[in-house]
Amino acid sequence: MPKQKPAKKEPAQSTAQQLASIVKSCRDIMRKDKGLNGDLDRLPMLTWIMFLKFLDDMESVRAEEAKLAGKRFRPAIEPPYRWRDWAANPQGITGPELIAFINQDEAIRPDRKRGDGLFAYLRSLRSANGDRRDVIAKVFQGTFNRMTNGYLLRDVVNKVNEIHFTSKDEIHTLGALYESMLREMRDAAGDSGEFYTPRPVVKFIVSVINPHLGEIILDPAAGTGGFLVEAFTHLQKQCKKTEDLNCLQKGTLFGIEPKSLPYLLCQMNLLLHGLESPDIDPENALRFPLREIGDKDRVDIIMTNPPFGGEEERGILSNFPQDMQTSETALLFLQLIMRKLKRERHGATGGGRAAVVMPDGVLSQEGIAARVREELVTKYNLHTVVRLPRGVFEPYTKSSTSILFFDTTAPKEFAWYYEVRMRSAIKAYSITQPFRFDELIPCIQWWTKREESEASWKVPHAEIAANGFSLNFRNPRAAGAHKFSDPNDISNSTQTKLGEFLTIAKKFASCWASLQQMTAKDRWPTVPFSQIAKQVERDEEVLVDKDYPVLAMSWYAKGLYVKHTKKGGDIKAQKVYKVCDGDFVYNRLFAWKGSFAEAEKEHDGCYVSNEFPCFVIDRENVVPGYLWAYFAQPALWELIETLSTGTTSTSRLRLKESKLNQFLVPLPPKPVQQGLAQIWADSLRLEEELHQLTTMLAGFAPAVLERTVPIKN
Repeated sequence: MPKQKPAKKEPAQSTAQQLASIVKSCRDIMRKDKGLNGDLDRLPMLTWIMFLKFLDDMESVRAEEAKLAGKRFRPAIEPPYRWRDWAANPQGITGPELIAFINQDEAIRPDRKRGDGLFAYLRSLRSANGDRRDVIAKVFQGTFNRMTNGYLLRDVVNKVNEIHFTSKDEIHTLGALYESMLREMRDAAGDSGEFYTPRPVVKFIVSVINPHLGEIILDPAAGTGGFLVEAFTHLQKQCKKTEDLNCLQKGTLFGIEPKSLPYLLCQMNLLLHGLESPDIDPENALRFPLREIGDKDRVDIIMTNPPFGGEEERGILSNFPQDMQTSETALLFLQLIMRKLKRERHGATGGGRAAVVMPDGVLSQEGIAARVREELVTKYNLHTVVRLPRGVFEPYTKSSTSILFFDTTAPKEFAWYYEVRMRSAIKAYSITQPFRFDELIPCIQWWTKREESEASWKVPHAEIAANGFSLNFRNPRAAGAHKFSDPNDISNSTQTKLGEFLTIAKKFASCWASLQQMTAKDRWPTVPFSQIAKQVERDEEVLVDKDYPVLAMSWYAKGLYVKHTKKGGDIKAQKVYKVCDGDFVYNRLFAWKGSFAEAEKEHDGCYVSNEFPCFVIDRENVVPGYLWAYFAQPALWELIETLSTGTTSTSRLRLKESKLNQFLVPLPPKPVQQGLAQIWADSLRLEEELHQLTTMLAGFAPAVLERTVPIKN
């Protein structure tokens, strides 16, 4: 019997926590380099390094597949410029020699011969048929190595080398991690005028536009690729055969992004999500005269959030009709989008369609803005205006925004308006209380069966025209005049709440002081969740006709509550679990939004759906409230999201029990657990008190005026 060859050893797959640790280690190393200033420098560095590692891993897989198929494989990057040639060996080229190889036009290569430096070589790549070589060249035209210490750079490279892009699971996990990096980049860029579309808005737009395979999709202000990634994910589910996949990979998704940093991030984002050769134009989308845009340049769908309030050079403005030239970039993009949509008469069934995020100021400005809106209303079918709550883009800009939905079919007699309401649990959006997708679900449900309601109304086009083509119409069913509290009550309540704040602050300080006294030997271990919690599914007899309370869970540590009742017959027919006092419960669908809770006495004997796994906690080692306090921390949500699977509104992210069981939980002594759980409970109460206080203070001046000056309602 012939001796079998040993199976090829696959690299060990990294967990989400290990990948997060790798990324954190890289950024910590970069902080020591004097050439980098903040995340706006560090994240691009990490991106181009991961980009080259990703390409090399992908090409290794392709080469192996070609070899098995007996085909010739030509790599996009030739030796000695591949990752495996200069980066894979931990003891490889380093220090000044590494910096010279990367930065200089000509340098000593890793094969010890003199030739092009790495970036010079990558920028020179060319392809006859527009494959990945052109993508690489475009990416590195605007990419630079800003690290000055070659030894630190080698440390970063060695860390990135621990990521295995040959594993689909690992790519998926890193993709989720990468999205969290994009959000951080957005946070850092907020100070320099860069604002990126919140993911819930992107998911909503793609959901209601509902692209179909075979349609051409464009984002002319692509940024980091959010709309294109979401569209790619949406279309992937429609692919049933090889031809469908080929269609999706080539000639479907197009983007334009002239700024080098977002361009690089967009390419990496799309590659990580599965688009093999992203087609992103690195120049200004506004560079072509509108009159030269013909049928061959038009697309089926445009989804975008163009830059607000920018200013273009004079040469760009000359591409627009003289009476339509403006310094407001959003209006220039709106004109471009209208010209770029396919006309119905040229084979686009129903015409090309668009969804564009616009600042509310543009909806009512006079002059050129009014002329652009007149063209939109009279020559296009502006069918829906979705008014987003104020502060959706907080804290990056205070601009109120709306989404304009229109197509190239004949204009209708009216436009629908829908006002998205801020969820009642918060008073304002922030980094820890961001806009959420669930706030858009009522609009999605309304979309296909439109009726007037408290949140939706019609505005005839004739009324729009009579108002100077302003699109800034307020909800006619909005609440009436404000009624303000008594100024004395506001003043007294303020003093009371300030006293409560001081009490809680002293408690925080006392707890921290005691923790700081710990020595290294007192540090507590981390244990897998499965070691301190065991899943339980209680299958108990119920009475068919009796009503049983069923619990739901509100997000962000608000806990369990009775949502409705079910008959015992329904309880038996459906997979529903019984809850007992002290159970740890979580919502698979929204674990990544802090949806964890511990059952209390009032929940004993209630039931939860099969999406709410229940666990019995080891009370000898874990105090009540501690796990709830730990898992409900917003700082953990992005990590929990990477452990969840599923990416769209119809197949939501789910945190499976197998993943939760692997989660490492810090386990301090029980007195410390008790203190931390109490602090978390106090912090939630403090947050609510702060909202009430700021609301009261905002009403103080109007309350005084209301009582001293006659104000007409």
